[in-house]
Amino acid sequence: MANIDNSTAARPLHILMFPFVAFGHISPFLQLSRKLSSSSAAEMRTADLPPHTAELLKLAVDNMQPQVAALLADLRPQLLFFDFAQPWIPSIAHPLGIKTLFFSVFSAAATAYLTVPARRNAEELAHPPTGFPTSTALSAGVPAYQAADFSYIFRSFGEAGELSVYDRVLAGLTGWSALFLNMEMESPYIHYIESQLSKPILLAGPVVPESPGGSLGPEWTDFLDRFSGGSVVFCSFGSETALSEDGVKELLLGLEMARKPFLAVLKQGPAGRGIFGGGGGGGGGGERLVREGWAPQQLILGHRNVGCFVCHAGMSSLVEAVVGGCRVVMLPQRGDQYLNARLFAGDLGVGVEVEREEDGGFRKEAVRDAVVRVMEEKGEEGRERFDKWRSFFMNGEAQERFLGEFVGKLKDLAYDKLSK
Repeated sequence: MANIDNSTAARPLHILMFPFVAFGHISPFLQLSRKLSSSSAAEMRTADLPPHTAELLKLAVDNMQPQVAALLADLRPQLLFFDFAQPWIPSIAHPLGIKTLFFSVFSAAATAYLTVPARRNAEELAHPPTGFPTSTALSAGVPAYQAADFSYIFRSFGEAGELSVYDRVLAGLTGWSALFLNMEMESPYIHYIESQLSKPILLAGPVVPESPGGSLGPEWTDFLDRFSGGSVVFCSFGSETALSEDGVKELLLGLEMARKPFLAVLKQGPAGRGIFGGGGGGGGGGERLVREGWAPQQLILGHRNVGCFVCHAGMSSLVEAVVGGCRVVMLPQRGDQYLNARLFAGDLGVGVEVEREEDGGFRKEAVRDAVVRVMEEKGEEGRERFDKWRSFFMNGEAQERFLGEFVGKLKDLAYDKLSK
């Protein structure tokens, strides 16, 4: 627990949250805000933009600097949490006496592998940076197709001199102090990040999503209620991840081949139409419902008959699945998703990653094999690991302890008592 005196402990904190406007960023900020009795929101999101224009949103956020400076001068919070897309925040906030914290919504594994100072260029992305911890799932590096995908973070778009994603993240990490989550889960990676930075790292414990309000409507329960407990496979890739037409075909046929009832909700419906000759009925020993667009993911994962979640390995989705008691099959598509999958399947022993071809493609047989392996897991070791981490996420007493220590350190930082 942070060592603060009674007068400091009793003083309130004025905190401002400034997430990047993407679902995977807004959600962790919002969850932490609720923990700290604050709030955050956004009008525009990357999910609303086609991929080729998403980078323009970062430039639009950059152009908000005068308005943000005026807002900070008016509100004068003590602490400001900011995201990777706003590395200029410290230069605006510090002259006003506002302490800033870079809130990384990425796993510590992803940050340690991709965006520490030792990672100096895009040429060696297949291998971990200098000094990277040994005996982790990422110690041996990543396949060539993943390294090629990671090179995106070093690209500058638009005008010459524009910051790349790597530049933005590294500037945020070194701007003041960094916040990472799940010390118990990711300690080797966090210790490595600490060795790379000269700033304090604050740990809030896992930011676990609150139980959603409301209930599933009949458009979902009419299908799910027909099956036995834990027998349904739910498949969703979030609001921003779209598979290729061939990818959709291999995915759906693989789910069919697993001979389990499944519910698939995909961002792009047209690519999946016609694969089964229409309809949502049986065939191949199971039954299916394929939908396009959005679904109430947390409520579906919490349904008693859903036992497996096939997803893109976004961090929020993985945590929601474990909390919901669903085994996980991971089919990452880009960026930190690849590293999240290695963290969960490799380091934590939770879930299975779909086997990939050398070029990163996947076959229906690999989808089938992964689903069957998870749904019919017979070994006690795998179940024990899953139960261990689910208990960790759902341990209210531990969450309160993490939060108390975190708030104490925030007060130390706000009142100039945190060691630098």
